[in-house]
Amino acid sequence: MSFFSVHAFFPTLRPRTLITACLAAASALATSAAFAAFPDKPIRVVIGFPAGGPLDQHARLLTERLQAVLGQPIVIDYKSGAGGTVGAQDVMKAPPDGYTLMLANTGVMVINPALYTRLPYNTLRDFTPIARTAMQPLALLVNPKLPVTTLKEFVDYARARPGQINYGSAGNGGISHLVPEMFKNATGLFMVHIPYRGSAPAFTDLMGGQVQFMGESIPQAAAYHKQGKVRALAVTSKARNPALPDVPTVIESGIKDFEVVGFYGFLAPAGLPADVTAKLSDAFKQVMTSAEVRNRMITQGADPAFMGSEEFGKFLAAEMPRWAQAVKASGAKLD
Repeated sequence: MSFFSVHAFFPTLRPRTLITACLAAASALATSAAFAAFPDKPIRVVIGFPAGGPLDQHARLLTERLQAVLGQPIVIDYKSGAGGTVGAQDVMKAPPDGYTLMLANTGVMVINPALYTRLPYNTLRDFTPIARTAMQPLALLVNPKLPVTTLKEFVDYARARPGQINYGSAGNGGISHLVPEMFKNATGLFMVHIPYRGSAPAFTDLMGGQVQFMGESIPQAAAYHKQGKVRALAVTSKARNPALPDVPTVIESGIKDFEVVGFYGFLAPAGLPADVTAKLSDAFKQVMTSAEVRNRMITQGADPAFMGSEEFGKFLAAEMPRWAQAVKASGAKLD
């Protein structure tokens, strides 16, 4: 609409006001056209951890198919440090245009806000939820030389040796620390926490017998269990996991209502336009309908569990207090 056509409709408006109105209309049309064309360049997916871990596997599995759905390359960018905080901060500061996304886990999204005293981001305020893609149960593991083959036998063994059983984790306040703490609270056991800098050294010491117990994500746990390097006693999901079909759940093993499952999801900076959010969320939904993607995800030990943007946002809000309570009970705090 030109200046003259606007003036014909609103003859009483001053010229400066008319010009402002025309500029605003033109800007709105240009913005709408830009979003309609989204995406028209590569999309960056930030992971706040080093390459090669479970999140990296998940990202590579999904982005391979996502590229075909969106018609643009997906570039994975590793920004590791401070339990995923460095990557989250990078995404938080990015323009809310849909070209920067974050793949994050339970720790980054809902544990860190309760764990860090000076966290530079607020999950519910600083990000736009795009899609939850998977739930990630853990396996409870022991050193294979320990004289136990079931979770009940381990509980009896540890109860008879208060303070003599060490459990390893990938670090203070992470899910591999908090889940064993929840297990301790559920069983009344007294075990000593030995934090490591990452799961790899913790696994090394579990296999070597320096620690006797560990809770870890199923992809790594299943691989070591099948090699006989560790023994999986139970999984923390409500149902058995296809990657460890012969391993019972904690509930099956006699600990009532013990279900603790992490999750993976994609987020964008706060302020992402609704139409871009919807387009990205729908793209992930299409990816998650692929039988090949779902089967490969299950093989990796993750359960396909798609949620769209709005539902994922509500899920995050509900998970925050649950994990905050677990952090408080553990006594873990980081600056």
